[in-house]
Amino acid sequence: MNKLTYYTGLLLLMLSTACTEKLEVENPNTPAVDQFWQTAEDAKAGVNAIYGNFYRIGGYARWIHFNYDLRSDEGYSGSPWLELQNWQKFLVVNYNFDCGMHVWLHHYQGIYRANQVLAYVPEIAMDETLKKQYLAEAKFLRALYYFNLTSLWGNVPLQLTPSEPTDLPPYATQAEDWAQIEKDLAEAIPDLPPQYSDNEKGRATKGAAYALLGKVYMQQRKFDQAQAAFDWLVTGEGSSYYGLMDNYQDNFTHLHENNRESVFEIQFSSVNEGGPDVDAPNSASGNQRSQFFGPRGVGWSDGQCRRWVVDTLLAEKTVDGQRDPRLAVSCLWDSLDPRGPEYTMVYGQPFATRYPGNNGEVWFRKYLDDYWRDFSNYYSPINFRVIRYADVLLMYAECLNELGQTAAAYPYVDQVRERAHLAKLSDIKPGLDKAAFLQQLKHERVCELSGEGTRWNDLVRWGDLDDAGKVSAIAQRDPDFENFQVGKHKLLPIPQSEMDINPHLEQNPNW
Repeated sequence: MNKLTYYTGLLLLMLSTACTEKLEVENPNTPAVDQFWQTAEDAKAGVNAIYGNFYRIGGYARWIHFNYDLRSDEGYSGSPWLELQNWQKFLVVNYNFDCGMHVWLHHYQGIYRANQVLAYVPEIAMDETLKKQYLAEAKFLRALYYFNLTSLWGNVPLQLTPSEPTDLPPYATQAEDWAQIEKDLAEAIPDLPPQYSDNEKGRATKGAAYALLGKVYMQQRKFDQAQAAFDWLVTGEGSSYYGLMDNYQDNFTHLHENNRESVFEIQFSSVNEGGPDVDAPNSASGNQRSQFFGPRGVGWSDGQCRRWVVDTLLAEKTVDGQRDPRLAVSCLWDSLDPRGPEYTMVYGQPFATRYPGNNGEVWFRKYLDDYWRDFSNYYSPINFRVIRYADVLLMYAECLNELGQTAAAYPYVDQVRERAHLAKLSDIKPGLDKAAFLQQLKHERVCELSGEGTRWNDLVRWGDLDDAGKVSAIAQRDPDFENFQVGKHKLLPIPQSEMDINPHLEQNPNW
């Protein structure tokens, strides 16, 4: 989608804050609900407003990456802001801390906006096909917001109609949350197009809905249903729309966005640079990840990569004996250039000059700006790829393996490996049994997807966070997990402010 079109709906956004008190005096400068939902343009503006919440710091602009990447064993925080550092160390005292509170708040604001579209657009006289598409987009987006909430908190209240300040939504179990997400996606799929014109790229597609539905099924270990969802992209009609980019790095820069490997991505822009993080026409729409994950002296270095990720990628060699090319794209460290720190460039300076006597620190390089400029800020234009086709291929292989079709799973891993110029898995490790193939998949997913927000859900799905012995093994490569308590830390604490105002909520176990 044209990045500017997200903000055509910002008149609507003033209606969107369900947590403020209901006032007696109406603001004459903003339209009331009964005045707004009149035309097809209103419907589109309402849908665009749902996408608009991706730009908030609790959307995809900032904090979501701390919860997925840094809480996993791939990353950590060495931030001087100790409360931020401790959030990733499972040492949470303040249940209202920014990392959780803003994600909760801004995701529910996105859900509120989706609920408005679903409630009011059906009554608008407009083209019926376009109306169905807008309603399907709203269901997809509501499902995506709930997917993140359910993945992080587990048991979150379901709000399926436009909320009022006095609403106290009832407690819902994780199973109920997953079921609603499945329902939204299943209903969205028939009315979503497989593609859009260039000025509408970024909107939810049929492939995006199928892929998200597959992820939802996988998290519940419903592998037969997950495979069926992925079929559309991998072996069915959707296979003509997707493929792997020849150059792995093209998935993480602003130069080749919305490419054939992108299944769903957030459309960031440097437009409105300097704008506030509020609901306003001049709100910033930039990706803040590079500022917060950027190396010291350039970014805040609040998020970093564990060294074991580098070692894992170094263990792979291409067919001609070179480094796995994904390593240089995924990680920034002292020997990004094989010749060492004197030749490794970090935002225009040699690593050895910028960090003399460095102690082996590593940063996630994906989505950093160093490939095109020598500084970072809060307004990076690099789109964030929520789901890539390579991820779909590896998930598809996992489904086949779990269903006892290990031999049939090999070709999908081989596609990913061959793009990285690695030998086929079917050539170097033929005949793996189910358990051994899963262990290999765990390796493949780190090499292909590190720093992309997939690892936390992987660990959950594999059951690695439900067993004290497995957690101890994780702690060998990520000391933060020495603080991890089975039965507690797999889920975040529900913000205390929400518990205080809603007696129907139940705090997650052991918090």
